[in-house]
Amino acid sequence: MVEVTICLLLKGNPPTHILLGWKKTGLGNGKYTGIGGKIEAGETAQLAAVRELREEVGIEAKVTDLENVGQLTFQFPSRPEWDEIAHVFLLCKWEGEPIETDEINPIWMAIEDIPYPDMWEDYQHWLPGVLQGEKADARFVYSADNETVESVEYSK
Repeated sequence: MVEVTICLLLKGNPPTHILLGWKKTGLGNGKYTGIGGKIEAGETAQLAAVRELREEVGIEAKVTDLENVGQLTFQFPSRPEWDEIAHVFLLCKWEGEPIETDEINPIWMAIEDIPYPDMWEDYQHWLPGVLQGEKADARFVYSADNETVESVEYSK
């Protein structure tokens, strides 16, 4: 199973805005998502998150500024090559302004305007809690359409 990162940049305390990326290529094309990607051989999840932020939106971050808020497992029984484990991080301190790349168009959104219908369906299950300070530890199994969450199992 592939391991990936999801990094959510937040503005405000408490958070008022979140940086989401409109995915232009690859898995998730045409959806809003957090910033992240595959963990490469020899990388920690934190180092991968920092690298992906730089590559996808031009943001410079420090490993020590990442807040680990959970681990999500995604299973796609009809497309097992999509199965992955995602390490989820919040980031409230970074350098630079997000820039559009070939893969992502970054957009700041007010927390109350998060476009859940235009995201992977699992986001509506875990993101609101994370934004309220909860951990995101769960397993999501998608149905045969690869769009609908069939079941959710939360870790204790």
